[in-house]
Amino acid sequence: MASCDKYKISQKVEQLSEVSKSPLAPRRFPRIPEVAGVRLAVAAAGIKHRRRNDLLLATLSQGTTAAGVFTRSSTASAPVMWCRDNIASGRARALLVNSGNANAFTGDQGMLDVRWSAGRTAKALACRPTGVLVASTGVIGEPLPVNRIDAVFPRLIGSLGNASWYQAARAITTTDTFPKGAYRRCLIGDTEITIAGIAKGSGMIAPNMATMLAFVFTDARIPAAVLRSVHRAAVDRSFNCITVDSDTSTSDTSILVATGQARNAEPESMSERALKNFRQALLEVYVDLATQVVKDGEGARKFITIDVEGATSNTAARKVGLAIAESPLVKTAIAGEDANWGRIVMAVGKSQAQVDQQLLSVSMGGVLIAHRGQCVAGYTESVVDQHLKGSEIEISVNLGLGRGRARVWTCDLTHEYIRINAEYRT
Repeated sequence: MASCDKYKISQKVEQLSEVSKSPLAPRRFPRIPEVAGVRLAVAAAGIKHRRRNDLLLATLSQGTTAAGVFTRSSTASAPVMWCRDNIASGRARALLVNSGNANAFTGDQGMLDVRWSAGRTAKALACRPTGVLVASTGVIGEPLPVNRIDAVFPRLIGSLGNASWYQAARAITTTDTFPKGAYRRCLIGDTEITIAGIAKGSGMIAPNMATMLAFVFTDARIPAAVLRSVHRAAVDRSFNCITVDSDTSTSDTSILVATGQARNAEPESMSERALKNFRQALLEVYVDLATQVVKDGEGARKFITIDVEGATSNTAARKVGLAIAESPLVKTAIAGEDANWGRIVMAVGKSQAQVDQQLLSVSMGGVLIAHRGQCVAGYTESVVDQHLKGSEIEISVNLGLGRGRARVWTCDLTHEYIRINAEYRT
């Protein structure tokens, strides 16, 4: 069967089982090309739901370099602790991901289950367990049913190379209403490079490092030290700039792997001119994935972009942006299409960034509402009302203090968010 036909059939079959999509969802899943050195397989282990793929295995060619950023939560999951320790080598041969169970706050047994998962994978692939990265997402505090994973493992190994990116993205979802994927192509020197990524996330989104789960693969040849720098820089401008509900997950994991199969000249630092296009393309993939997570925010109906400029530093600007983005009062006002700009001023004030209210300006939908510490003369809310009826909302804040700037993304807060989370375990 032709690969494009296989893609269409697998996508159509899995879409039949999807819950109602977020109204902010992209029209379709992108047609992500293969990445040399990566093979994918999915399986239904019945970890939480029956008859849905909840296990993803990605194998990586020998010599693959890897970089990762993980949650700073004090109650990080066992897979996060495993990956933190082993990704320090800068190498990886496989990635095993399950949904439906976070394997977090599961005591010593949780780590034993991670070791089993890595060992089971390593034995099948004839590599070291430390070369297997493991990630889990789902309910916290419940033991991982490794017996169910073990039962389908032969099938998983036997189907390597048969899964599409769409199926891989679907297998790692929990309360997501649509799978998230992105890709870009670029050049390093004269060599064409492919970058492909998938992510999951819908609730418990206030990354203190990355997003809930994000895995990005490239065929570029990049040393581990350079890959770490490139990865960290892209994370800071994407996954660290989103929030849905101000809650940081125990499982946040963002991993970037480079198989080296493209055979480009190896860069010695991230600042090399030859890497400029790659850094930009990678950032675009990360921003694409991060904003898809926000657009799938539980119960979300409006996608909100917040631009902050005039701060004393970029860090201060992001702090202000996140204070606005995480404010329940701001988010509910936007859900109700209420142009209550006073709530934005409140959020700026609580951010703990340096602020002089006599210099502060606020705009919504391109309309200047407040300038230099007070409401603009003659302003009426009716000029902003039409903008708030749309699905994409823009908020701009100028602090008037310096050159620092940041862009942050969030969504509104609706009654549906309460329903989803009240029923999450039932």
